[in-house]
Amino acid sequence: MVSVTRTVFGELPSGGGTVEKFQLQSDLLKVDIISWGCTITALEVKDRQGKASDVVLGFAELEGYLQKQPYFGAVVGRVANRIAKGTFTLDGKEYHLAVNNGPNSLHGGLKGFDKVLWTPQVLSNGVQFSRISPAGEEGYPGELKVWVTYTLDGGELVINFRAQASQTTPVSLTNHAYFNLAGQGSPNIYDHEVTIEADAYLPLNETMLPTGDVAPVQGTAFDLRKPVQLGKHLREFRLGGFDHNFCLKNSKEKHFCARVYHAGSGRVLEVYTTQPGVQFYTGNFLNGTLKGKSGAIYPKHSGFCLETQNWPDAINQVKPQAALIEWY
Repeated sequence: MVSVTRTVFGELPSGGGTVEKFQLQSDLLKVDIISWGCTITALEVKDRQGKASDVVLGFAELEGYLQKQPYFGAVVGRVANRIAKGTFTLDGKEYHLAVNNGPNSLHGGLKGFDKVLWTPQVLSNGVQFSRISPAGEEGYPGELKVWVTYTLDGGELVINFRAQASQTTPVSLTNHAYFNLAGQGSPNIYDHEVTIEADAYLPLNETMLPTGDVAPVQGTAFDLRKPVQLGKHLREFRLGGFDHNFCLKNSKEKHFCARVYHAGSGRVLEVYTTQPGVQFYTGNFLNGTLKGKSGAIYPKHSGFCLETQNWPDAINQVKPQAALIEWY
């Protein structure tokens, strides 16, 4: 049994509209999602003693999400991750996007899907958000109708993305929640055990873009096919953290992708997806300057993301696919 509660979360400045919060609750999970950016603002799950803690980073009030912040809990798009130099060519035409991350375009540009108000519809076990991205928004071609659906079933939160374009356009949506299974506000994620079911990953250049190579993980720091304790693993390989795409098996069926276990609490996060890649990010750019829920600060490595998506810069490196897409 799932309950869905709808409340006001806050008002956008200058009459920009009302942001609503939707709380989905089952016997195992409680999740809060707001209509600004389809953002997960809280996710409460019990530890082995039955004590519930919020395991996602974020803010208690709307103002936190309106400031410059690293996409906490939001849906990002029209294209997640980086596009080289903010340009691509499609059907013989060159398109130019906002460059907002070094020399590249990141997570949809200056005003991506995380920075807009979505239209909600309450479901029996969740909530569906929709919006129309007009042709030319952030430089992308064609009008795009988008639906993002969150549903809860026991201990499983399902996020379904659907998009329909009026003409060929790149689309790759993901959710950018930052997790800490010890509870948000815990100082780091070094005691988390991580497994990613990937035989290959994409090496990066100095601007965090894939080089074009698909490298086997065997014998490298990127071999996470068996559980590794994150802190020990980073020290062993002298890594500053992960911010890499792991290449998953190519299947339209939902398949296992990643597992994170926190021994201290007994909490486990498992991720299943239909997407060809997952970006594993260990909060390398968090720096403790943002004040989050319950006065928490978020220093480097205090949260991790598992962003299921298409491969970064796919529009420049992979042949485009169909314009009607549905994925998880």
